[in-house]
Amino acid sequence: MTRCTPPSPSVADTRRPAAGRLLHLSRGLVVAGLLGGVATAAGIALTTTSGWLIVRADQRPQIMLLLTAIVAVRTFGLARPVFRYWERLRSHDTALADLADARTSTYAALIPLTPARLGRRGRAEVLTGVVDDLTDVVEASVRVTVPALSALLAGVLAAALTALVDPRVGLVLAAMLLAVAGVAVVADRLESRSQTQVLAARAEVARVAQLTVGQADELRVVGGTETAAGWLRAAHAELRESVARQSRGRSLSAAAVLVITSLATLAAAALASTSGADTPVRALLVLAPVATGEALGVLTDATRALARARACAARLDELLDQEPAVVPPPTLQNPRVLQGSGPSTLQNPRVLQGSGSRGEPRAPRAPRAPRIELRGLTAGWVDGRTDLGPVDLTVEPGEHIAITGPNGSGKSTLLAVLARHLDPTTGSYTVDGTDATTAPLDDVRALMAIVDDEPHVFAGTLRANLALAAPEADDEALVDSLRRAGLGWWLDGLADGLDTRLGTTGRGISGGERARLSIARAIASGRPVILLDEPVAHLDHPTADAVIADLLQHAGDRSVIMVTHHGVGLDRMDRTITIAREGATRGQECIPR
Repeated sequence: MTRCTPPSPSVADTRRPAAGRLLHLSRGLVVAGLLGGVATAAGIALTTTSGWLIVRADQRPQIMLLLTAIVAVRTFGLARPVFRYWERLRSHDTALADLADARTSTYAALIPLTPARLGRRGRAEVLTGVVDDLTDVVEASVRVTVPALSALLAGVLAAALTALVDPRVGLVLAAMLLAVAGVAVVADRLESRSQTQVLAARAEVARVAQLTVGQADELRVVGGTETAAGWLRAAHAELRESVARQSRGRSLSAAAVLVITSLATLAAAALASTSGADTPVRALLVLAPVATGEALGVLTDATRALARARACAARLDELLDQEPAVVPPPTLQNPRVLQGSGPSTLQNPRVLQGSGSRGEPRAPRAPRAPRIELRGLTAGWVDGRTDLGPVDLTVEPGEHIAITGPNGSGKSTLLAVLARHLDPTTGSYTVDGTDATTAPLDDVRALMAIVDDEPHVFAGTLRANLALAAPEADDEALVDSLRRAGLGWWLDGLADGLDTRLGTTGRGISGGERARLSIARAIASGRPVILLDEPVAHLDHPTADAVIADLLQHAGDRSVIMVTHHGVGLDRMDRTITIAREGATRGQECIPR
């Protein structure tokens, strides 16, 4: 994926623990809860009033004596869906707004942690945490807070009004409320115990599915399709077992509410029979626990959502509550600390070129490539461990360098340090003579475009996929970047051109096309240093060599640093540097361009 890193926000400003979002009250949620309470109370009143009307009508009174009850039934019947609609409208509007804010703040908090603090989390696990888990946390306001407020308001109102008719039955309803509340507490504990297992099983299914789909071609080549299918079946079996255990607890909780409702109904019937009230009133008293129990039944569903949201919040906080691997330097009086880049290049690296001449493409103009120098540099992804170095390396402006070495020697770690995604442990890293670790973080990152071995194609138009790297470029500039990346013939074959939809909802794209599209993003970004992390690892040799050739041919004055453990493209580089497993830089092979 080509990553043109956006400005890094302050972690202290953006980190908002997910647990703090659970059961929070806002004006919108309180209003939604009140509207839901009115809707629920209208439903209880509809049931009880209908019972009174049916029994009273059986006594065949004059129709005028029933008109009030008939109007009340109609009113309650209309009020329940109307207020429920208003409640859903208000609660979902509030929840969607909260979700937008939550995603923005969560993504902002995630940026400083990427990639160093993701640990061994795969893309599927991160996607599950940031998308599914965050959605469950935010939706707790709709699934927990609003139903709890609605049930509490309707239950208290029903008990109070029933007590006006018969205080003893009112006490029965009050006891029913307390009993259901106790069941909800027990249900929450049962759900919490099983929720962690279900979430872990769900994440494993997503991980195995993503791995199987993403490596489908390789699995077919080595004959591992059936083995991978077995992994997927095993993951689904574990998920089914976890869900079954969870369902048993849910069934017991739901059954307990029904039992409590039945006991309360029997108690109300016994008390109503000795109350001396008219028969229609007795029917109303008997139906009151039935209608109230139906309204309180949502509490068991709310406890499920609460337990699920609590587990999701714990997973999110575990991910986000980490110190970033890169510490931004203090704000400097003069932000243009990198020298040799011109008076305004680093403050606005995407200076538009061709905007003053008719017919020229409007695209970012790359700043002059800087001189990069590493001296005695070491780095590690985990405190106390060295994954790279010591390394000495000098990259002259516009130089093309290949970095090779065995697995685990720190090649990708080196790129992470250069891109300022990881702080060095010891040694120095300078850009045009300025210490990169004390320069503004955004300025250093604005120099680098990264192309990795798994470029991502977003489900959107071709134009949108390119505009991620160059949002201010016009169509002519985007087309030019595609042709420079060797995709001119491919673009000419697209009926909709830049409006062609890519990804799962649109046109398929091959591995070679995907790699070239990622390179087109890097070219379109206008950034002067291109970092390549195994960009053609999954391509056949002729395709891989052609991709590298097109990149270097159209790199212009940009510096290119390519990490690879294959021999593809090495003969096209200025130098090849080998990093030993222990970290020392070994032999530099100079190859004429």
